[in-house]
Amino acid sequence: MEVPSSPLHRSLQVFAVLQWVFSFLGLALLCLVTLILASLGRAWTLVVLYLLWLYQDRHTPRMGGRRSAWVRNWAVWRYFRDYFPIKLVKTAELDPSQNYLFGFHPHGVLVVGAFSNFCTEATGFSHLFPGLKPHLLMLPCWFQVPLFRDYIMTSGLVSSDKASTSYLLSHPEGGRVAVLAVGGPLEALEAKPGTVSLRLRNQKGFVKLSLEHGASLVPVFSFGENDLFQQFPNPPGSWVRRMQEALQRILSVALPLFHGRLGLLIPFRVPIHTVVGAPIPVQRSPRPTREQVNRLHELYVERLTQLFEEHKMRYGVPADQHLVFI
Repeated sequence: MEVPSSPLHRSLQVFAVLQWVFSFLGLALLCLVTLILASLGRAWTLVVLYLLWLYQDRHTPRMGGRRSAWVRNWAVWRYFRDYFPIKLVKTAELDPSQNYLFGFHPHGVLVVGAFSNFCTEATGFSHLFPGLKPHLLMLPCWFQVPLFRDYIMTSGLVSSDKASTSYLLSHPEGGRVAVLAVGGPLEALEAKPGTVSLRLRNQKGFVKLSLEHGASLVPVFSFGENDLFQQFPNPPGSWVRRMQEALQRILSVALPLFHGRLGLLIPFRVPIHTVVGAPIPVQRSPRPTREQVNRLHELYVERLTQLFEEHKMRYGVPADQHLVFI
């Protein structure tokens, strides 16, 4: 992919990234404040009508959301892609008559690769994997914020609870992809340049769901994801880490202390290559045993490790660096 280098294109790329960072970190609060202010003015009747509709629509984030092809194809996402740049790499064919559970690694600070590749068409997901519709799973709490939840669903974001994932993986006609950042919010605290620490050793719920619905597991590794931001020192056991973990238990979201270019929240211009591995066929087992879950989990870890080792040197990872599972 050839990245435009003119000053105008670079400025548009920075704008695209800034609006996305704001959407990720500040738009939910803005939507909430806007709704409150509107309810105190002449627009209060519209607010009441919206809230009544919202109650009727409360299950939508658990039932595939409300994707918009128009939003997913906005030009701003192409500038967002080119800022880094980001590329989606296909290694195997995926049958569109099947449902899939993509395990995305690593989480990174702001899951940039997952959003660009699976919530927009900037990297050509629909052309690479025709017949498949990806849905990135996001913490359920974000879908409780009025207006904000309607915006994020247009990109294909859905709730990450079990009911939502099960809805996608049990789609009778196939063609659904549930994308899960397996390490969860706590893995964001491990996202530091030059590291590949994955919270996967005890993460087995996604494997159990795959077995229950017979959905193929697909390991996905996003090279460069951990190199986008610097984090302030937070070693395990430090008071900073203990505070972050405590807040995560209370709020369900991780709060990494990070910065990017010029000490701001602008990510570094680091290429991201998101490599989609070959599917692991899964035989449906409505009530999987612990042995079945453990065996499939071991196979998944093996395939993910193989995917990383096969591609790491191509994307700038030293030969002596290996995945670390925590």
